[in-house]
Amino acid sequence: MPMRPDPLDATFAALADPTRRAILARLADGQATVSELAAPFDKSLPAISKHLRVLREAGLVEQGRDAQWRPCRLRPAPLQGVADWLETYRHTWEERYDRLDEYLKTVQATRGDNEETA
Repeated sequence: MPMRPDPLDATFAALADPTRRAILARLADGQATVSELAAPFDKSLPAISKHLRVLREAGLVEQGRDAQWRPCRLRPAPLQGVADWLETYRHTWEERYDRLDEYLKTVQATRGDNEETA
């Protein structure tokens, strides 16, 4: 039995492309057709459709049917998985930033002392 891909891997792979991120940003404002999504890009409709396929496979976009239109909508749930994953590292980052801040204060204080004695 083949292994199922990790949803987080699929989400990160979909987010790796700037065109797909721009499409998601546009869909955050509301649903849009493929033509509307393609308008700001210098790309063909088939190229935009391929980007949408990747986003659909990652679960980030869904396409409905409205007569001949196929409006696309953002599905933000997979982004919560990314946020949850990042949250596990927040404490580490905050500690490192706090240590860097303390170090910079020490360096600035040392430079200030050196300037006064010069």
